[in-house]
Amino acid sequence: MPRLSEVIAALENLWPAEWAESWDAVGTAVGEPDQEVSRVLFAVDPVQEIVDEAVKLGADLLVTHHPLYLRGTTTVAASTFKGRVVHTLIKNDIALHVAHTNADTADPGVSDALAGALGLRVVRPLVPDPGDPGGRRGLGRVCELEHPLTVRELAARAAERLPATAQGIRVAGDPEATVRTVAVSGGSGDGLFDHVRAAGVDAFLTADLRHHPVSEARAHSPLALLDAAHWATEWPWCELGAAQLDEISDRNGWDLRVHVSKTVTDPWTAHAASAPTSDTMGAPN
Repeated sequence: MPRLSEVIAALENLWPAEWAESWDAVGTAVGEPDQEVSRVLFAVDPVQEIVDEAVKLGADLLVTHHPLYLRGTTTVAASTFKGRVVHTLIKNDIALHVAHTNADTADPGVSDALAGALGLRVVRPLVPDPGDPGGRRGLGRVCELEHPLTVRELAARAAERLPATAQGIRVAGDPEATVRTVAVSGGSGDGLFDHVRAAGVDAFLTADLRHHPVSEARAHSPLALLDAAHWATEWPWCELGAAQLDEISDRNGWDLRVHVSKTVTDPWTAHAASAPTSDTMGAPN
């Protein structure tokens, strides 16, 4: 069995910390470098439910996309929910490693996994990493469809192929408009509208779209917007990362058992659709 330090070295080769944004908190948050690793669990969120799953699974290493402590802390007391996570990990000899914006910009990365789940062909990064002379790394991806779809059909495909959440897929734009090219970005993407417009695509699929940026984006152009749940757009990366680690394990003769959590940690738990109405006067006073 490999030691944790060996597995972490392999993960950092896939997603180097220097690729992360300056504000990010990536890397190993918990773990003894000399401990042996035989079982690994990938998940989006390092929340208690996932940590409990790792304990039940007998995992030695938990790899998550989201950091546990993004803005730092002055305590890991078990009276706090993040402190309980740390205590549970340490008591059960489970290490925690985070690959966040460094996995976003990687090739392949979070948006490649999202594009793959949707059956899109990646053409190039949406926001190329200036540090990559090959022009393959960066945030988001510009993609092509194998054959044109309407916005409605693309939304239905996303709803079918991404993990189910209470939100589903929200759409802004003409549902019958034709889509040939799509920009995708796993996670929060409404800060990328300038890049999306510059790419000249027909649609943009991401998450966490807010009212004012969407309203302004729609005023700028007929670009169709598809808003999926944040967790759902990033979960496909867990399968990608697990497959990459499996390949490394086979190459090195490690015989790791690598798992992907299917636990839904999207915080929204229910959705009530608005009742249809023939009233065209808008919202009540």
